Amino acid sequence: MLLGAVLSTGVVLAQAPDQAQPSSAAQAKQNDSARPHHDANPDRMAKHLSKKLGLSSDQEAQIKPVLEDRVQKMQALRADTSLSQQDRHTKARAIMQESNKKIEAVLNDTQKQQFEQMRQEHRAHRKSQPEGL
Repeated sequence: MLLGAVLSTGVVLAQAPDQAQPSSAAQAKQNDSARPHHDANPDRMAKHLSKKLGLSSDQEAQIKPVLEDRVQKMQALRADTSLSQQDRHTKARAIMQESNKKIEAVLNDTQKQQFEQMRQEHRAHRKSQPEGL
């Protein structure tokens, strides 16, 4: 499940808020707690990737700031209500691509292959899920 959070933070965080819902801060906070993966924790993500990819402590230390930056950018994107859902989605994909590229730069060739395989498996899993989940 944490792998899903690592790999899909962008898609989940990029969804536009429901226009029928009131846009108060309290309502937004309630919506956030109801959605999965909004508790994106860079420490847990880094540890998970470390375990799955067999990262050294140095690699994990290099990846953690990338994940922190990604979470921060995705939170800022979610807070930007001036964007259309399509623009939000496009920016989220760009953030994810940028962070994945930075992560891959830290990995050796075997780890890069494993990382790509993890991403492919996650995409396949997401496609098999019914809409709205």
